[in-house]
Amino acid sequence: MSENQNLLAEQRRALILDEVRRRGGVRVNELTRKLGVSDMTVRRDLDALARQGAVEKVHGGAVPVAEASTHEPGFEAKSGLELTAKEDIARAAAELVAPGTAIALSGGTTTFALAHRLLDVPDLTVVTNSVRVADVFHVSQRSSGQRQGAATVVLTGGVRTPSDSLVGPVADQAIAALHFDVLFLGVHGISVEAGLSTPNLAEAETNRRLVQSARRVVVVADHTKWGTVGLSSFGSLDQVDTLVTDAGLPAGARAEISEHLRQLIVAGELGEDTDEAEDGTDI
Repeated sequence: MSENQNLLAEQRRALILDEVRRRGGVRVNELTRKLGVSDMTVRRDLDALARQGAVEKVHGGAVPVAEASTHEPGFEAKSGLELTAKEDIARAAAELVAPGTAIALSGGTTTFALAHRLLDVPDLTVVTNSVRVADVFHVSQRSSGQRQGAATVVLTGGVRTPSDSLVGPVADQAIAALHFDVLFLGVHGISVEAGLSTPNLAEAETNRRLVQSARRVVVVADHTKWGTVGLSSFGSLDQVDTLVTDAGLPAGARAEISEHLRQLIVAGELGEDTDEAEDGTDI
């Protein structure tokens, strides 16, 4: 971390969170020196991160939250984390969407950011099990009128989860009857051993159906998801065509991921890295 008094609050908190995760804990006086800000500013940042459930405050600093594999944060709690990374990922992922195609967007705050980037892509058919994602298109069409080329949105139905996804037998049956060109999939965790995982058993089954119904699978996940494992795995890395992540992903993880995936896109870097398999497979 470099000292910079002009960092935005969001940037400071992202740096603090990375430091907590990397070192297993930080002290307030260390952060004031590294960020070049006051104790009060650091304490406010730690308070904000603690409210979001990202860190646990302790005397003189903060440590990572020890989450159970079944812990499922709500949409609001997740929406305040890694905002810049999610916007970078959304921008890069949107470039993979061609007009006139049928795509699916799973639940999650990163797919929610992606939905905003797709409003001007003409003639899309969007299948989603996310109430939040469906609302993005609904609100846009209501405010601008039913314009030519506006997306057709198919909301699956089902039982609502804490992250505002619709899951369960109704959602699973609806998805199984559909076929789409590209699935953009948000995940709770991704690793070589566990593959793609979530803390919600019903959501795991619904995500499994989404993967099965897609010609191409694009996972959109910021660097904090790498190495995280939820209660239930619903897919292997071999089932993923492309991972779109952010510049915070360490070099070692990039190398490991590239051994298992056909394409890795690192958004938010100068020149944006696109590492492909030797056969040049692209979506």
